[in-house]
Amino acid sequence: MQDLGALSQIAIAPDAISILTQAAQYKTELLRLIAGAERRIYLCSLYLQHDEAGQEILSALYAAKKRNPDLDIRIFVDWHRAQRGLIGEQKIPGKVAGNAAWYQAQSAEHDWVIPVYGVPVQTRELFGVLHLKGFVIDDTVLYSGASLNNVYLHQCDKYRHDRYWLLRSAALANNLVQWMQTQLLSSNAVYRAVYRLDAVEIPKTRHIRSEIRAFRERLKSSEIPLSSDTIAQTQHLCVSHVIGVGNDTRNRLNRSLCQLLAAAQQQITICTPYFNFPLAITREINRALKRGVRVSVIVGDKTANDFYISPDLPFKAIGSLPYLYEMNLRRFAKKHQAHIASGALRLHLWKDGDNSYHLKGMWIDDLYTLVTGNNLNPRAFRLDLENALLFTDPRGELLVQREAELRSIYTHTQVLQHYREIERLQDYPPKVRQLLSRLSRVRLDRLAYRVL
Repeated sequence: MQDLGALSQIAIAPDAISILTQAAQYKTELLRLIAGAERRIYLCSLYLQHDEAGQEILSALYAAKKRNPDLDIRIFVDWHRAQRGLIGEQKIPGKVAGNAAWYQAQSAEHDWVIPVYGVPVQTRELFGVLHLKGFVIDDTVLYSGASLNNVYLHQCDKYRHDRYWLLRSAALANNLVQWMQTQLLSSNAVYRAVYRLDAVEIPKTRHIRSEIRAFRERLKSSEIPLSSDTIAQTQHLCVSHVIGVGNDTRNRLNRSLCQLLAAAQQQITICTPYFNFPLAITREINRALKRGVRVSVIVGDKTANDFYISPDLPFKAIGSLPYLYEMNLRRFAKKHQAHIASGALRLHLWKDGDNSYHLKGMWIDDLYTLVTGNNLNPRAFRLDLENALLFTDPRGELLVQREAELRSIYTHTQVLQHYREIERLQDYPPKVRQLLSRLSRVRLDRLAYRVL
C-alpha cells in the first residue's frame, strides 16, 4: 500500500525487541529502567493513578531525580481524567480533585521537581482524551496500552492484561521525545493549553476552551519528526510511529489501520477489548473475508471487561457497557455465521478468572505487526488522540517473538463455534436488560457506541 510505504521508518534489530507477556513483568521492567535512568524519562499515559502502584512509580521517579538532579523527567496525562475522581466519586466544591490533588501533595513533600502535564485534547472528557502511549527512558521505549495503576501493574490480586513491548532504539526514543517536546512542551502549547497539574494554580477548563480547540487543530496537522537516524529500510525490520486525532483525512493512523486490513492477503488477527468496530474497520474485514483472507478476532468475555460489575453487586449504569458490547458481538457473529462455520472467521473470547482484558493491535500476514493503545472503536477513530507502533518485517525476523506473544494471548481464550453461544438480551440481569431496552427504544445505544 502506497500510504503505508510513505510512513517514516526506523530500522530496528530483532534482538533490540523484547515482548513481555505479563503485567508483573511490565511493572518490574519499568521500575528497573527508572532506577537506571541517566538522561531522560518521558512517560505518556492516560493516567497515573493515586493508588499503591501509582505511588510506587512516582516514588521511584522522585528517587531517580534525587540521585541525579539533572535527569530530565516529564509526565504527560490526560487533563480531564487527572482532575476528577473515580466514576461515582463525589467531588468537593472548590477543591482540586482526583490525581491532580495527589500530584500537588507529592510535589510539596519533595525538594525535587517532577512536572506532570495535563494535556487537554477536548474541552470535555466525553469528547476526547489523551490516549497516547509510550514511555521513553534514555534510549529505551516501553510501549503498552496500559495506564499506571494497581490493576494494570498487577499490584494486588488482579491484573488487566495488555501488550508490553520493550524496544532498545535511540532513533525511536528520540522520535517519541521530539514529538512530545514539539507538540506538548513548546512555549505555544504550554502557555496556551497544556498546564502542569503538580502546580498549585491550575486554570479552570472553561477559561481555556478556545485555546484547547486551537490546540486540537494543531494536533490534527502534527507530523512525526524525522531524525538523522530515520531511514527507509524496505528489506529489513522497521518500525513506524503513527499518530492521529479526529475524524478527517488528516488522521494518518485511521488511514493506516484501514490500509493494513486492505493489504492482507492471507491472515488478519485483531485484538480489541471492546467489540465495537468503526464502520471503516467493519467494511475492511468484510472485504477481506470476501477475498478469502482468514480473520481472527480476540475479544474479552463480557466478564473480563473493565466495566463489568457482577450481578450480585449494586447495579450501576456503567456496568451495562460490557453487555452492550456483547450484543454487538452477537450481531456480528450472526451475520457471519457461515464464515464461522467454514473456519474463515474465528472469534476468540478471553477470560482468566476475575482478571480483565485490555489488548489492542493487529497482526497482518507475516509482514505487519501493530502495537497500539487504540481500541479500534468509533471513539478512537473520532475523538481521542491516539498513536501506534507499526512493525514492517519483510524477512520474517520478528515472527518467532510475535508468535510467542500470540500463543500467550490464546492461552486464556475459547473459540466460538456458533453465535447462539453468546447470551441474548433476554438472558441478562433484569436491571441491565431494562436499561438496554430503554436505550434501544430511543436509539441512545447508537450514541453510546460512538462515545464510550
